Amino acid sequence: MPAILSVHCLNPPYRVSQEEVINTVKELFDKDYADLERYLKVFENSHIQERYFSVPLEWFKQERSFQEKNDRYISEALRLGVEVVEQCLTDRRFLKRNVTVDEIDAILFISSSGLSTPTIEARMMNRLPFSPYTVRLPIWGLGCAGGAAGLARAYDYCLAHPEQSVLVLSVELCSLTFQRRDKSKSNLVGTSLFADGTACVLVAGDQSPLLDRCAMPTVPWIIGTQSALMPDSENVMGWDIKNEGFYVVFAKSIPLVIKDWLRPMIERFLKRYQLKLEQCQHLIVHPGGWKVLEAYSVALNFPMSKFGAAQQVLKNYGNMSSATVLFVLERILRQEPRAGDYGLITALGPGFSSELVLVQWQEGMRTP
Repeated sequence: MPAILSVHCLNPPYRVSQEEVINTVKELFDKDYADLERYLKVFENSHIQERYFSVPLEWFKQERSFQEKNDRYISEALRLGVEVVEQCLTDRRFLKRNVTVDEIDAILFISSSGLSTPTIEARMMNRLPFSPYTVRLPIWGLGCAGGAAGLARAYDYCLAHPEQSVLVLSVELCSLTFQRRDKSKSNLVGTSLFADGTACVLVAGDQSPLLDRCAMPTVPWIIGTQSALMPDSENVMGWDIKNEGFYVVFAKSIPLVIKDWLRPMIERFLKRYQLKLEQCQHLIVHPGGWKVLEAYSVALNFPMSKFGAAQQVLKNYGNMSSATVLFVLERILRQEPRAGDYGLITALGPGFSSELVLVQWQEGMRTP
C-alpha cells in the first residue's frame, strides 16, 4: 500500500484579519446593499480570524479584468508551487534526508481557482530539475474535494507503480476570483471564507526507495479510497465562468445535503474494510465553513471537538479550496498518531461530490 511520507503547507505573504476584510467590504459594497450590515453577519459567524492572500487588500479596490487576475494566478501559483515542493522534499519533521526532484516519478497538480495551459506543474519543471520524463497529471475543477482526490489518485498511481513516488501539489488562489460587481449573496459568502494557500504531499509506493527517508515514528499508509457523485446536483456548488471570470455558486442547501447524504456514504465505504465510523480516531475533514463543520458533527454524530484540527485551520487560514484538507492532514501528522490508529480524510466539492481516503498508521515501514 502507498504511504504518505511528507506534507508541507505554505501561504502567500499577505496576512489579513477578518476585521480588515469586513472594513474593505463595507467600503466596496456600501452603496450596493440597503441592508449590508445584516449580510456582514456571515463574516462574523464564520469563526475565521485571519487569512492569507496573494495580493494586498488594496488590490481588490480596483476593477480587474479576467486576464489580469488570471495572469496573477499563473505567476503566483508558479512561485508558490516551486517553494512548497522544495520545502516538502526537505522537511525534517517528516524526512530523515532530503528528496531531490529528479527522484519524483509523477506530479498530480490540483487547482480550481485559475487557468493555465501549459499547466503550472509543466512551468515548474522549467524552474526545478525534475526529470523530463516525469509523469504529469493535472486535475482541475474538483474544488474543495481536490485535495482528497489528489491523494486518492496518487494511491491509484502507486498501486500500479509500487516502486515509484508521487507529489500531490495543490495551489489555490481563491481570493483572485473576487468579483467587485457581483451583488449576490454567494459572492459575499465566498468573500467571507475564501483564502489562498498551497500544500504538497509526498506519496510513495510500498516498493519505493524513498521509504527509508521517512522520519515519522508511525507512518500513515493509504488503505483505500472512494469517490461519490450525487445525481443532478450540479447547482449545489461550483463556478459560473463569465466574461469577468469566476462567479462562485453556493446553494443554501449545502449543510442539509451533508446531513442527509454523508453518513450512509461513509458507512458504505468503511464497511468494505470491516470498520465502523467510531473506529476512526482521526477525522481529517475539509472545513469549508463553520456551518459545514456543524453539518459534519450532526451527520456523523460526533461532538465538534472531534474536528479540532479542522476548526484551527478554518480559524487561522480560512477556506483555501482543495489545499485546506491537506493543511488539516499536516496538523494531524504533527500529533504523531499511535500505531494502529485509523484516519478518515474527507472533502466535498462541486458535482456535488465526495472524496474519501482511509489511512492507517503503522510503526516503521511495515505495510498494514
